[in-house]
Amino acid sequence: MNQVTIYTTPTCIWCTRAKSYLRQNQISFVEKDVSRDREAANEMVAKSRQMGVPVLDINGNVIIGFDQANINRLLDL
Repeated sequence: MNQVTIYTTPTCIWCTRAKSYLRQNQISFVEKDVSRDREAANEMVAKSRQMGVPVLDINGNVIIGFDQANINRLLDL
C-alpha cells in the first residue's frame, strides 16, 4: 500500500489538479494545508527545501509540483 502525503494551499491550482489526478487513479492520500498548519509547512520545507506547493511525499520520495511522470513512476501507474 502506498503512503502519499500532499502539501497544499486552498488557492493552488496545481494542488487541485494533483489531488484530482490521485483521486482519478484511486490513490488514497493525506492532505496537509500548509497555509493553515504551521507544523505541516515546516515539515514540507524540511522534506523538500521548497516553499512552493504542491509537494508530494510518495513512500518517502519527494516530488515538487504536479510532475505526472514521476507520480506515475512512483505509484506504478
